[in-house]
Amino acid sequence: MEDTSSTSTCIPRPSFLRRTIEQLSTIKTLKLRVEEEDAANVAVIALQRYFSDQNGRQPCESYSYDVTVTDGVCRAKCCLHPSLNHLIHTNTLRTGSDIIITQCSFVYNERVLGHRYIGIEQLRCVSGKSALLSQLRDVSTLPVLVKSGMERNTLLPSNVPLQLGCKHYLSLWDNEQPEGDMWISAPISHAPVLDVKRITLINNLESVFNSTREPPPLLVKIIQKSRLRYYGKPGCKIDFPYQAYFEVADQTGITSLVLWNELCPQFYNSFNVGTVLYIQNYTLKESYSNRSRPQMDHYGIKIFTSIEICLNAHTPTSIITVVPPKNVRPQWSLPDVSYRFATRAEVETFAKDSVCDVIGLVTFVGRVERVKRKGNTGPGKYWSFRWVHAMDRTTEHPFVLQLFNSSQPEIFDSIWPMTYLVCTQMRVCHVEGCLPYLTSSCETEMFITGYHKGQPYKNNPIVQSLMQRNKTLKDNEVLPKTAVGGHYCYPHAPPTFTQPTAATSEQVPLVAASDLKKELETLQYREHKKLAIQGQIVAVRYVEKSNMTETQGLGAKGQVPSVSTGDRAMSDVSNVTGSDASASPKQTSVKRKRMINTRDTEQSSVSSVPAKRGARNPEVEREQPEDEGDSESREQNLQPQNEGRNLLSWESSGWSRQRQDVTVHLCHATLHQDSISRRFTLDDKNALLRWSNLHPMRWTPEQSADTLPSPVFPGYYQVTILGINKQIAVDAAFLPIVSSREQRAVGLPLGRHDNTVLSCLSSGFLCPLEGSGHSWTSRHIPENIMATAGELEDTNLVCVLDICHLGGEEVEVVISKVYKVTEVSVA
Repeated sequence: MEDTSSTSTCIPRPSFLRRTIEQLSTIKTLKLRVEEEDAANVAVIALQRYFSDQNGRQPCESYSYDVTVTDGVCRAKCCLHPSLNHLIHTNTLRTGSDIIITQCSFVYNERVLGHRYIGIEQLRCVSGKSALLSQLRDVSTLPVLVKSGMERNTLLPSNVPLQLGCKHYLSLWDNEQPEGDMWISAPISHAPVLDVKRITLINNLESVFNSTREPPPLLVKIIQKSRLRYYGKPGCKIDFPYQAYFEVADQTGITSLVLWNELCPQFYNSFNVGTVLYIQNYTLKESYSNRSRPQMDHYGIKIFTSIEICLNAHTPTSIITVVPPKNVRPQWSLPDVSYRFATRAEVETFAKDSVCDVIGLVTFVGRVERVKRKGNTGPGKYWSFRWVHAMDRTTEHPFVLQLFNSSQPEIFDSIWPMTYLVCTQMRVCHVEGCLPYLTSSCETEMFITGYHKGQPYKNNPIVQSLMQRNKTLKDNEVLPKTAVGGHYCYPHAPPTFTQPTAATSEQVPLVAASDLKKELETLQYREHKKLAIQGQIVAVRYVEKSNMTETQGLGAKGQVPSVSTGDRAMSDVSNVTGSDASASPKQTSVKRKRMINTRDTEQSSVSSVPAKRGARNPEVEREQPEDEGDSESREQNLQPQNEGRNLLSWESSGWSRQRQDVTVHLCHATLHQDSISRRFTLDDKNALLRWSNLHPMRWTPEQSADTLPSPVFPGYYQVTILGINKQIAVDAAFLPIVSSREQRAVGLPLGRHDNTVLSCLSSGFLCPLEGSGHSWTSRHIPENIMATAGELEDTNLVCVLDICHLGGEEVEVVISKVYKVTEVSVA
């Protein structure tokens, strides 16, 4: 074993990891239960995910995780027991935080000599930032812990999983993002040997396909690049199950080229739009019909869709030459890359599903969220996306862009206000009563400032015109209009609610209150859903910003402003193979359901006691014993700071009686820090980007040092909705739009209303909006709005809720619109 010592002091300190591995080496059971007096915090510095087809698990459970931890003296990469995976799914176990390992084991690979590793079977997650990491500057200098029998671990590359059945890691949160050092750019030959006399043309490929002779070489230019597709699944024996489509062209036509398997890590980052390829030893196959295709009819040459060019590493081994730009000859007559750039004013006139390219100056960058793929039950079932606004100054409205991850992590994670953004192959979407928006396709590519150099679009007239118009634009003119992160949903709800007739409909699904409970319990980190429930609003409470606990920094996970319980609480989590005290997921679920159904609903109304921060499953906290002092402290933390202040609240006349019959009360009315956007500043750029992106799979010192500017908003409303069968209630937050300068105001139908509670909930904004030629009036005062709450009495409504898991115990439930009975259509 290596001699390890702390990097921050010359005095050696005890190593929990060293002591643990010594104990594991001496016990006969290979399993160690860490006693409380021996336990110590270790910091999580990396979480790495990979596909694992072991133990016959279901597709949705086919991922394993390696966890790299440090005790400040050394590092150790460990394998996480599958029963603890849910902690990563909810971002409870995350990089930059501390955990306490309470049970671990040695795991041997019986088919390989000298390969064993530590398996973490039980742990406790400590909330907040890691205290240990705050003392370290560079964890990469800490030695890797090695014990006899673990020698092979030191020979494994850092990007190879501990379970040797898998050859590579995946991105932590989706499968389409390249991850690891294996995604290299293939070297370009400076003096390639090209026998252009032997080449065939694209319009001859169909005849070549029908013959038995070996296909001649091809000389083509890439004119379109699609995002990666990962197709790993149980039973798949391919080491690198990737696929990537490209559209290539020569003087005679356009066809598809497919890069397969291990060639994707080698060439995907080298195959760019405009790249010229000389290809040998390829195969031709019938095209896969059930795939999206880019729109390329503006090239004016024939598009061949019956066959596709396949490049493989084996049988046969394709020979690929990337031709340097200086070696490309005009006599080859390869077509120029062409675009369909459109201005914001032109998009207004485009038909639904039209495709165009756009460029604009970014003014708003939304947080990255995740959504389940429709109809996909396999392991790769989530897309990552974010909303972006970009201005081109041809109209007062920005482009509203829904951008899905395009296998360009260096760009997707770095979109920030004040940068010029180019998006290709964007699809136009129209929704009743709302401005059109653009959504990315499988063929979309994105480019931001710093990546425009050398791109074929730089000389496009629309691109040049935008650059010319913005030459005189000053930073201080744009910065006040910028924002990052926060709750944001688009398009706005239509004026009439129509119940969808099919599961694949784009309309908001109407669910039972019991289904809402299940949806909230099964949400994964940053997963977003929009749902509707029937019921009555029985309580409303206005919460001023001054009445909420607020911290300037990110805090435990980024929670401000909210009414909170103890910040240093720890949650015990055990796996199914542990001691008698461990419970299986099914047993835990049954226990939780029983506690939900018997909980005291007397204290769950937002009009009496504010909802606890992060109360995703508030009942579970009752399982944890607490002494009398802790109980008193917790009660104090549940109260607003300004105790003597007259808080604005209303409840229906029957709610005090109805709550006695409520069996489940879902408390999610707290507005979390991640729910509120921040004004963008250049000084806070990096911190705001990290905050709005998904939590990273590797810890960096900058992550621990981040602080955020304070949010600017007056307050919000906490609303209690009683399900139509009066058995289940849910608390939700309502954050009305108050200014026309807010990003959420873009495309908002601005019909006038009388600022009652019901009309505000129905419209989503206070009327008139501040900054739209109007100033703040007495009609906007919360006291006057709350005075109208009586009209909610016994009123049946359909409430549209946006739900999003923010990590840990934080779940955001926001009312985006309510419909009266007269605004509901039964299809």
